[in-house]
Amino acid sequence: MDRLGFEKAKENVLNGGRLIKGIGTLGEKSLHAVLKEYYEPDEESREVRIGRFVADIVGEDGVIEIQTGSLLPLREKLGELLKSCRVTVVHPVEAVKYILYLDPITGEMTERRRSPRVMKPCDGLAELYRIKQFLNDERLRICFPVIETEQLRELNINSKEPKKGAKKLDKLPVRLIDEIVIERPEDYRVFLPSDLPEQFSSKVFAKACRIRQGKASTCLNVLTHVGAIRRVGKEGRSYIYERS
Repeated sequence: MDRLGFEKAKENVLNGGRLIKGIGTLGEKSLHAVLKEYYEPDEESREVRIGRFVADIVGEDGVIEIQTGSLLPLREKLGELLKSCRVTVVHPVEAVKYILYLDPITGEMTERRRSPRVMKPCDGLAELYRIKQFLNDERLRICFPVIETEQLRELNINSKEPKKGAKKLDKLPVRLIDEIVIERPEDYRVFLPSDLPEQFSSKVFAKACRIRQGKASTCLNVLTHVGAIRRVGKEGRSYIYERS
């Protein structure tokens, strides 16, 4: 993790401030652009065509694909790229998020407020279910930059409650908090809380990670697939797991 490098990347992309007037003029959203700058400052190594696909970054360590949304669209691309090269999938986890509203007439912004809706590392783990078939490929590397963001929204001035129906403009990275890198099966242990008992159900796992049980089940599916945990029995209708 290189926090100074992240700040430099942010400065290069955002020119030292919030580009309210420039939103939409870049070919991509600010979060994606800053992450691309952070992982590869050399412009010539970005947006490189490989066969029928365009890779975000191609460097000495292979291909880097930055996906700020669902990983589902990466399936076809990964299926081709992993045949010939090492691929790192970067998927940001928004652990802290603030929301700001822009008045489209005056150009003024409201004071930012902290959003209660944030992501946990397990949200990133659950998202890996969408590319589950590739997770045991030794050429695949996963990186979760844990970040703080600001989401800019444009007030709906035609409404009595302008914040309702506000248009999402952009998402700006503020700070790099942590970076979780998965290179081998044992690295997935980072998602197993230290206070987790030796044997546990999805309900116990959900409580330990402070996530919904449905998401916990998805996480456990991924962890079982990569060999970080194993099923050892059932208790009623629930599977019982333990660390591998």
